[in-house]
Amino acid sequence: MMLYLLAVALFGASSIRALTTRQTIAVLDSSQVDSYTPYTYYASTGYCSAAQTFAWDCGTNCEANPSFVPVASGGNGDAIQYWYVGYDPLLSTVIVAHQGTDPSEILPLITDADFFLANLDSSLFPGISSDIKVHNGFSDAQALTATDVLAAVQTTLSKYGTMCITLVGHSLGAAISLLDSVYLPLHLPSGLTFQTITYGLPRVGNQAFADYVDANLHLIHINNKEDPIPICPGMSLGFVHPAGEIHIEDSGEWAACPGQDNPSTQCIVGDVPNIFDGNESDHDGPYNAIEMGC
Repeated sequence: MMLYLLAVALFGASSIRALTTRQTIAVLDSSQVDSYTPYTYYASTGYCSAAQTFAWDCGTNCEANPSFVPVASGGNGDAIQYWYVGYDPLLSTVIVAHQGTDPSEILPLITDADFFLANLDSSLFPGISSDIKVHNGFSDAQALTATDVLAAVQTTLSKYGTMCITLVGHSLGAAISLLDSVYLPLHLPSGLTFQTITYGLPRVGNQAFADYVDANLHLIHINNKEDPIPICPGMSLGFVHPAGEIHIEDSGEWAACPGQDNPSTQCIVGDVPNIFDGNESDHDGPYNAIEMGC
């Protein structure tokens, strides 16, 4: 105890908390990193047109998961983000993916004063607490495809008999997929297993939202180096990241950061304290040698 008090006096309480947090961080081994590769390609494929994903003919992205069977796709890549749903027999899971956007387009959306925290639409999210609030722009984008995605997931579950659903996305697509991860279980039978794997995820909601995600979902959000998108919108505006961060460091190591908005410099909040310390070019990757885009 005396040593702790001395350390606080010398370095400050915040520095000691950050050091304590840093000591709990684990580095993923190569097999763990490689296990995310199929999902990284699925997230990247989200940038391909609806026609390409429905035919599963999109070059390297589609060739990386050759056994995938598309069931439905949609969006126009403009007002409505591209999306697709299908089945991966090797992973025995339904895949749901949403298109992202480039950093120059998403950064104004999450830093300008036009957005606000809003309640989720009760018709899409029945029974969700009014304490839960999310970014209105992300909520509006998710609502545009919600019922079509749900119908496609229901068709895929019925056709292939799987019990697992995996949602993926990058950037704006990551935010939409996270909201889908809250939405879909409210409309599907119990007993299904969900996992959400996102890349360059911006903050989507408030503390109550982050707590709900931690209590009900299995989320992994992977951040690359000094990508500024995941630190927006700011915590000072009431936004909080759920747990589940993996941060790719400059060394190439993948660090599993416990807790919400871990302040360690091994994690995105500590490594990129403000957007001016960020590098937009890190947003698209590489994520284990994979760049996002079709």
